[in-house]
Amino acid sequence: MILSACALDSSSQKESSAPEKKGNTESSSATSTEVKEYKATNLDALPNKTKARKDTFIAGISAPGGVFLPYFYENGWDGNATDPMFAPLVNLDPTGKPVGILAEKWDVSDDKLTYTFHLRKGLKFSDGSPLTADDVAFTLTLLHDPAYAGEQDISLTAIKGGKEYKEGKAKSIEGIKVVDKETITITTEEVNAKSLLILGGQVLSKAYYGKDYQFGKLDYLKELYPKPLGAGPYKFVKYVPGQEIRYVANEHYYAGTPKTKNLIFKVIDTSTSLQLFETGELDYAGFSADDDTVEQLKSLGFANLEVGPVNDYGFIYVNNSRPQFKDKTVRQALVYGLDRQKIVDVKFKGYGSVANVPVSKVSWAYNDEGINKYEFNAKKAKELLDQAGWKVGSDGIREKDGKKFVIRYLTRTADDPIIPIAKENYQDIGIKFEPEIMDFNAIVAKLGTKDYDFAAVSTSQILDPSDPVEEFATGNANNAAGYSNPKVDELIKKGLNTLDLEKRKVIYHDLYKELNDDPPVILIHYRQSAKAISGQIEGLHPDNFTGISASLPNISIKK
Repeated sequence: MILSACALDSSSQKESSAPEKKGNTESSSATSTEVKEYKATNLDALPNKTKARKDTFIAGISAPGGVFLPYFYENGWDGNATDPMFAPLVNLDPTGKPVGILAEKWDVSDDKLTYTFHLRKGLKFSDGSPLTADDVAFTLTLLHDPAYAGEQDISLTAIKGGKEYKEGKAKSIEGIKVVDKETITITTEEVNAKSLLILGGQVLSKAYYGKDYQFGKLDYLKELYPKPLGAGPYKFVKYVPGQEIRYVANEHYYAGTPKTKNLIFKVIDTSTSLQLFETGELDYAGFSADDDTVEQLKSLGFANLEVGPVNDYGFIYVNNSRPQFKDKTVRQALVYGLDRQKIVDVKFKGYGSVANVPVSKVSWAYNDEGINKYEFNAKKAKELLDQAGWKVGSDGIREKDGKKFVIRYLTRTADDPIIPIAKENYQDIGIKFEPEIMDFNAIVAKLGTKDYDFAAVSTSQILDPSDPVEEFATGNANNAAGYSNPKVDELIKKGLNTLDLEKRKVIYHDLYKELNDDPPVILIHYRQSAKAISGQIEGLHPDNFTGISASLPNISIKK
């Protein structure tokens, strides 16, 4: 998740527009998933700095940490920085469906437990060394090492023998079999819809990253963080902290040398990204969409502009473990009693909509048919609070069992639009609303210990519909809401235990209905962003699942 005052900047490489979705299950949101395109009208207006670049593409990036190794970084911007250098076996296409990259194809056994990846012939890392199935096996083994403490939870795939290897009871992982240099089979013990992408992730060189490998000791890799070696379209040149990351086209890339020789990720302050784009310092930038920004970008004349939905949603955590929030009737009242449409209007000024299901509108799983929209209704909220035993006291504040109904709301900024709207709305229904402004780390700490009432957050990029809902499972270590519902637990598990997309759609629709009736959090918004691309750049097509990374090999500059 992203912790903020529901205030998100959209300059991330991975926040971008998605194609219009088709299908009757999404009819209620068809118009909101459309991407509006505005073509450049005057290339003569290109800044001189832009015109001078004949073989270099520049995009903005915010505050990388310098850990340029997949699976090991903690800063999400490092993830953006590694994407050009490290190719996966399998990635997602612009609609969120899997597509082969280093893997030419893959097979899944009838019982959905064994994956066989067939690598493309002649694959090489950027130093010219061969990339084989041994490197895939090494990567998966590394993720099972007991010293691995990164964010990739390889246990989700339940590879046969993986647990035994991690515990030191086996010297290899039984379920990983290298058939030949271009073929590897991986046998799992549980069906999981996310296994394909996890098993088919970015590949690390065994010769480079594994030469000093010892079981249980991974500190040696830290020396290689600033010296990455991968098989992506670009290879690393240098990193100047606070300034830029430079790359050069990888002549060994499986699909051929990228069309543009040089790639630069320029470290920017998002508050100045518009100015940097206007003056030609950037060829691509993303912005939170609003009328002023969109009109300013259109007026430049030299920009191709895409305005469309972002693959996330914003919400308010509710601490279900506290007595006043355990009753679902109370949580329903809190949703009814908050004018979410007003929050969206104030914040996004026509470039957002109220969220009613916990998945983005660009997801194949999105379906709000039969979902209670919880339209603002103070009268209904009061009735539900009365029903739950919260009676209005002499001071206008509701109380129960001698306890006043007070909500302390954690947020990062004093200008958070939720504050004045929630204060007024909740006061009207007899609840005192008290904001607490604190920094990112402080909020994270309080969420971790469940020392909060409400907290403003947003999801990170959603690659699979299970991503944002898994935390609501009983006992999940990341269940900051302290939520528990056996039916939800069952549906979350069912959603992962089939690879059939149509079946998954039905399961997630049932899950959304249950979460709608028994809300663990207060869903707030879907938002849009504006993507600006210099008119001399061709072949760049940002999408909601890979950002700009999938386009990088095909970017060219008009001469």
